[in-house]
Amino acid sequence: MRWLRAPAKINLSLRVTGRRADGYHEVESLVAFAGLCDWVGLEPGDDVSLEVLGPRAAEVGPVDENLIVRAARSLSAHVTKLKLGRFRLIKRLPIAGGLGGGSADAAAALRLLAAEAGLSSDDPRVRASACATGADVLACLSPQARIMEGIGDKLGPAIRLPNIFALLVNPQVQAPTPKVFAALDLARPSKPRSPALSFPVAEPDTAALLDFLSLCRNDLEAAAIRIAPPVAAVLKSLSQIPEARVARMSGSGATCFALFGDRRRASTARRIVAAQHPGWWVEATDLH
Repeated sequence: MRWLRAPAKINLSLRVTGRRADGYHEVESLVAFAGLCDWVGLEPGDDVSLEVLGPRAAEVGPVDENLIVRAARSLSAHVTKLKLGRFRLIKRLPIAGGLGGGSADAAAALRLLAAEAGLSSDDPRVRASACATGADVLACLSPQARIMEGIGDKLGPAIRLPNIFALLVNPQVQAPTPKVFAALDLARPSKPRSPALSFPVAEPDTAALLDFLSLCRNDLEAAAIRIAPPVAAVLKSLSQIPEARVARMSGSGATCFALFGDRRRASTARRIVAAQHPGWWVEATDLH
């Protein structure tokens, strides 16, 4: 059985730019990927099946509705005589946590199937299956920092991040994306335009990146707090860490993050927050 990492996706900034006629919202987001991950394995076979293991396995919904299975069936429809197989998912990332865990799992499954079929992950059929499976799956096919636009179907070039570390905190509540977007009031007066799309593709240093991110925001924070009020407590806790340069929510929540310029400060903050809030999920990680 071959295994691949399915790294957590972090929305370092997120601006909602509008709502399409089909109900999907368009966004502008600078995304990065963490050292924390799920693991997806594949044993080739004639049909598709999925076994879920790991500390978060009990939180995963029906197997037939899992994005891994949906991605495999979508690629099978695009590639004649595609060999499928038995997937194993070791689930470590919080469910409905704003970390793109399900999308990352599906992307890893597509990469595994593509490799077995001798296809590149850039193959149009693989990319089409990613888009058909979920909004963030395409970005997770090649997990590198970049600017993501539209409904996740427009990706900018990969960005090489400097050394940057994050403290990730989830209050052990779920903030399902559809509910958060439903709570978003697009009629409210808009804030000044986020600078996300002006991010330089040239390699920035750590100080410049943190300065840039301090000017950004996540437009979904208020809506997520209405759905999952503990998010507010997490943001308050992170904003009170003296060494943290940025405290923000990722995606549609409920996971939030604080950013640091070195690993030691992130690890120290993890120990402090975990001791103060033993019921929260608290992890430190690098970003890339």
